[in-house]
Parts: sequence; C-alpha cells; structure tokens
Amino acid sequence: MMRLDKFLSNNGFVTRTECKKAAKSGLIKVNGIVIKDPSVKIDECKDVVEFNNSIVEYNEFMYLMLNKPKGYISSTDDPHKKTVLDLLPDEYRTFGLFPCGRLDIDTTGLLILTNNGKLAHQLLSPKHHVYKTYYFECSIKLTTVMIDHLQTGVDIGEKSLTKPSIVKPDETMLSGTISITEGKFHQIKRMFEQVGNEIVELKRIKFADIELDNTLKEGEWRQLSAQEVEILTSFE
Repeated sequence: MMRLDKFLSNNGFVTRTECKKAAKSGLIKVNGIVIKDPSVKIDECKDVVEFNNSIVEYNEFMYLMLNKPKGYISSTDDPHKKTVLDLLPDEYRTFGLFPCGRLDIDTTGLLILTNNGKLAHQLLSPKHHVYKTYYFECSIKLTTVMIDHLQTGVDIGEKSLTKPSIVKPDETMLSGTISITEGKFHQIKRMFEQVGNEIVELKRIKFADIELDNTLKEGEWRQLSAQEVEILTSFE
C-alpha cells in the first residue's frame, strides 16, 4: 500500500504539495471515484489512478537526470559538504534516491539519480562496458602520442592499466571529449596527468546513450523520459 500523493509524485505527475491542490480541484480519481484527500492509501498494483482524466501507470522506481554544478559531492549525506540530494525538493528524500556513479566535487554535468539499486550495480559493472562521455579542457595542446596513450590505457597506479577510451579532440587540441567505461577516483584527471597534461575543466555530457538535456541549467533536474528509462533498463 502507498499514499496517493507519493504514488503521483513518484510517477512525475505532481509534487506532493501540488497534489493537494489537484485533489481539491477534483482532478484525481481512484477506481473512478474522485478523491479529495491525497493522503489516502492505495494498492499501487491494483487500483486504477487517474490524474486529469489520464490513467497513471505505476512505476516501482524513480529515475532523475541532474545537471550537477560544482561544489556538490555525489553522495546521499555528508555533515560537512553539500550533496547532490540537497538540490532536490525535500519530498524526494523519502524515495531513497542515490547517485548512479559519481562526479568529483568540481566536475559538472549529467548525473543519474535512482532508487533502483540492482540496476545501478549493473550500469556501473565493468563487464557491461557502459560508456560515460565527458567534455574536457586541458592546459596544453594534446599530441598524437598523448591521445594514443589515453586511448590504449594509462598506468594511474591501479592494479592494471585503464581500459581503452575514446578521445576526440577539437581543432584547438585544448579541448574535446573523452569516453570511458570505468569510474575510478579522479580517473580522467589522473589519466591526463600521466601523459603530461592537466584537466582544467570537466563536464559529463553523456551516460550510456542518454545525453545531458541542454535545457537544464546547472543545479536543475527532471525525470527521465520513458525512452531514457528504457535505455537504462536494457542493461538489466
């Protein structure tokens, strides 16, 4: 059993605050009956819920896209630093959301938040080779030797070389994109350091085949579309 307002907010129709107004306006029905009290409990798997005459399908899990700004850590709780969950409305804390993978505190861009632990584990597992693509800016021009090393594997002090990456510099050779399948601590920064260069700006722009929504300003978020969720769940 689940509260009606939680059911609707979990499916991305309204926040819990907006749900109260919608209920008073008679926009919510359960099994054909108008419900004025959004705190009532429903059977999310059996009851038919309508919002503004549209049937709401039950989604067990939630998936959000966040455009992470600098200064936030990819964690659910920290007594000393701001976390990415601090960017969400308070009501979303009840859903048990957590970042799928991590971005460094000074790295910006696409971060997936979910409460589907099994799927997150699959997406981050090296055996699935899920590519994460980043836009980078570096301190000195890339050379063909640097690019070859970055793409074939670099010794960053781990047990083995980094897995092959895809580097696409732009015409300036001072910026471009790099795609990796791993997510080691400060990995891209360490890779560039090992080839004699330095990252000065880093932004994740793609996770699997999901691209960062360019309409999202830093700190803004939205729920993933059905097509984007399908991309993620294809790795289950």
